[in-house]
Amino acid sequence: MIKEFKEFVMRGNVVDLAIGVVIGGAFGKIVSSLIDDVITPLLLKPALDAANLNNIADLKWGAVKYGSFLSNVISFVIVAFVLFLIIKGMNAAKKKEAEAPAAPAEPSAQEKLLMEIRDSLKK
Repeated sequence: MIKEFKEFVMRGNVVDLAIGVVIGGAFGKIVSSLIDDVITPLLLKPALDAANLNNIADLKWGAVKYGSFLSNVISFVIVAFVLFLIIKGMNAAKKKEAEAPAAPAEPSAQEKLLMEIRDSLKK
């Protein structure tokens, strides 16, 4: 049973998934910092100053904290956009690799004649 578990854990898919989760967690911290430390001060500062707030997460209407929701939506959009750019770049790289030299066009008249002569000689 331990041997089977070890084979399962060491299988490429499980290790790749674990690496993806760790990198995703670190990427989430980067995006949170981008939102909280860069985008909010630059783009949303005037709106927050007008509302007498320091943080977008402090926006609320009664008991509803829509500022926190808005912050998460902005984070999601940024993550989705960055992933879109990464996937687009990967697909472009794969497309360049997949582009093989085009197959030659139809044989010329001279090549057809030579092929007929070759076939005749074989007979």
